[in-house]
Amino acid sequence: MRNSLRTALRAGAIALAGAMLALGSAAVPAQAAPAADPGPITPQVVGGTPAAQGEFPWIVRLSMGCGGAMYTPSLVLTAAHCVGATGNNTSITATWGVVDLQDPTRTTRTSNYVYRAPGYNGNGKDWALIRLSSPITAAPLLKIATDTSLHSGNFQVMGWGAATEGGGQQRYLLKAQVPFISDTQCQGAGGSYSGLIFNEEICAGNYTSGGVDTCQGDSGGPMVKRNASNEWIQIGIVSWGIGCARPQNPGVYTEVRYFATDIYNAAVSLGGAPGGVSVTGPGNQSTTVGNAVTLNSSASGGTSPYSWSASGLPAGTSINSSTGQITGTPSTAGTYTVTVTVNDSAGGTGTASFTWTVNPVGSCAAATNGTDVSIPDNNTTGVYSNITISGCTGNGSTTSKVEVHIVHTYKGDLIVDLVAPDGSVYNLHNRSGGSTDNIDTIYTVNLSSEVKNGTWRLRARDAASIDTGYINSWTLTL
Repeated sequence: MRNSLRTALRAGAIALAGAMLALGSAAVPAQAAPAADPGPITPQVVGGTPAAQGEFPWIVRLSMGCGGAMYTPSLVLTAAHCVGATGNNTSITATWGVVDLQDPTRTTRTSNYVYRAPGYNGNGKDWALIRLSSPITAAPLLKIATDTSLHSGNFQVMGWGAATEGGGQQRYLLKAQVPFISDTQCQGAGGSYSGLIFNEEICAGNYTSGGVDTCQGDSGGPMVKRNASNEWIQIGIVSWGIGCARPQNPGVYTEVRYFATDIYNAAVSLGGAPGGVSVTGPGNQSTTVGNAVTLNSSASGGTSPYSWSASGLPAGTSINSSTGQITGTPSTAGTYTVTVTVNDSAGGTGTASFTWTVNPVGSCAAATNGTDVSIPDNNTTGVYSNITISGCTGNGSTTSKVEVHIVHTYKGDLIVDLVAPDGSVYNLHNRSGGSTDNIDTIYTVNLSSEVKNGTWRLRARDAASIDTGYINSWTLTL
């Protein structure tokens, strides 16, 4: 009986809610009934108090009579019972940016796809994502909880749902505070609550006196709380309850943190999740004024194409906005903290930072070549990556350093040598390491017999078949 009541009422049209309530204590799609502002929780009218313009800048109203929150610029997080099956859907209109639904400055988007939680059948798993036809790039995003650290105290709820049980939808956004209720106490309310699904559902409301609750028309909206950094975090999704604001009949919300990974992965499959771009930078660099450089970064996740930018670059260098490659000739010595930033087409962002030391000419402290060089399979001739030293005097030291970064599966295939300007060869790696991957090693080499000036070459050879890779970067410190 519990299952059928919850499913029927959650999925049913708003017009049916009043008729169902007339039949008795039915489980109503929990649609927001805000109450008091910050302060002690006391019995309030279900309607709560008006929200100020911009107070909840990620809140969204959906045309089927539900709420939602901006999870990415293109995705609205809402309740599964608010939508139909997973698939193409152009019938939903999302309204964002206003507390008054008739405000002419409102922003609207139609949907183009709906993703409903796999396995949803009216019991638990009450979450869904609605993809918009185009991003709302101006919309702040609402982060979702990933643990239970905020499961205490009071939560904030808001929505355009009924201000009284069985009432009509509201034109203006209302807000309320609802206190946390433990799963055990909530389940103890009996009836439909006896089947509360621990972990998947979380309860909130004035347990003893009622008066504060979400109500029909608020389904899918967020229940939030500020974290230690004063950021709003979504704790729940308005899901269901018996009536609205009745004593010992609290609101039940989807426990977002339990589904955080599933929501994230679904968002990636739909075109990107917030913070879903991973960036790998070129690593710390040491070069010399006047030496041309090419540094490469890479990005994964999110939605391509990517747009690249960088801050803190040395004078004379720049980054390609399409490829992320940094090129140029540093003209000013110094130590630079460079941050590479990637924005994907779905609004996701990722960053990577590295330290770049540009040495003055003649210091000969170190030089780096960060240009990738492919190592052909089973190639005994070898490939080279060069570093040219000029303007220096004297020879290298007895403890010169050669820092090598080679990406290659099965490094036991590799032979790596340093070739001095006069042709002398210093072996660094000779087919050791077996089946382990990659070389990320600093070698100490006695170069006291070698003059510093000239072209130094790192040679890499692949002495066996199947596995391949490339020289990623290397640094010579004389």
